[in-house]
Amino acid sequence: MTDTTPPNDLPPASPGTDARSAETRIADILKSEQDSQGSNVLSFAALESVSVRDGHAHVSLATSRDNASRVEPLRPRVEAAIASLLGITGATLSFTSHRPATPTAANAPAQGGGHRPFNLGDKRRNAASRHAPETLLPGVKAVIAVASGKGGVGKSTTAVNLAVGLAREGLKTGLLDADIYGPSLPRMLGRNTRPDVVDGTILPIEAWGLKSMSIGYLVDENQAMIWRGPMVMGALTQFLGEVEWGELDVLVIDMPPGTGDAQLTLAQKLGPKLATGGAVIVSTPQDIALLDARRGVAMFERMETPILGVVENMSYFCCPNCNHRTELFGHGGAKAEAEKMGVPFLAEIPLLADIRASGDDGTPIILSAPDSEAAQAYTRLAQAVARSLSSEHSTKEPS
Repeated sequence: MTDTTPPNDLPPASPGTDARSAETRIADILKSEQDSQGSNVLSFAALESVSVRDGHAHVSLATSRDNASRVEPLRPRVEAAIASLLGITGATLSFTSHRPATPTAANAPAQGGGHRPFNLGDKRRNAASRHAPETLLPGVKAVIAVASGKGGVGKSTTAVNLAVGLAREGLKTGLLDADIYGPSLPRMLGRNTRPDVVDGTILPIEAWGLKSMSIGYLVDENQAMIWRGPMVMGALTQFLGEVEWGELDVLVIDMPPGTGDAQLTLAQKLGPKLATGGAVIVSTPQDIALLDARRGVAMFERMETPILGVVENMSYFCCPNCNHRTELFGHGGAKAEAEKMGVPFLAEIPLLADIRASGDDGTPIILSAPDSEAAQAYTRLAQAVARSLSSEHSTKEPS
């Protein structure tokens, strides 16, 4: 039965309370807010899900592309009304279009709401899809994709230290975690903060001189992201088009492993930006990793993305007691492969316990131990990439 109590007098809804009560209260607001034609929000949209976390309500509406434009002018008023409910301190209204709104669903809360704490993959799918490649990241001069053909080769650690290294070289740098299923950026940067949303724009989290964004900032660390491909693509598009990146010299993207939909989507949407940046391929020395690295290089070449070079991670292990160097996974494989493919070889990164520890502690080793062998290797990598960016930019300057 629908609660008819005025919204501001409703009992509080907080994390852990019945999600249906929050849905009912929010449904009342959606029924009361009308457009210029006198139609309330739920007359042309369906309340798909509601979740309240840490006092912030996330409301997902299923609607068509045309009807989404009718809701958009009402967004500030609706979000403010929801935020005024007792127990709620903020609100974000999201649109989805993966299923049409039906007359039955339009006037009733969706069943099972509240099971998804923050479904960014659905958020404003229609709005995100309107972004053409040339309108994405307008203030970003270049994009660098840090990629690997497979997981487990240290790609994220490389991306984080590369980004911090570029910032130390004086470049305004951003870092995007594009691995929706396995986000690691919040832990590696030592940030556990939800981003603010202002006028429908997400504000990136600042850490170690970087602007950063990750799905990990929006969901619980232990939550499994059980999303289909279109939802992942929607989330990535939103990260590109609806995050306030501002003016950046370079945006480093920690790519998901492999050569699937996410990689192709990012390469297609960011073609012009990648053309002024490029791809950094991370591999370990053993043959099986190099085989996958080859596929990564082939994919970016097919997408006409410049290959900045190859990084050999876990190149060797140096005993902290006797300094004896052991090549656990072989050595030089990535360098030989880079020469064979005709792309630059950028750096050898050692296998050290301190690199692992720094990632777990949330302070990149390039900062926590700047004089260490690992930090020096990451610094050389950042300097090589910065030179590539400088060279690429100078070739495009008008004569």
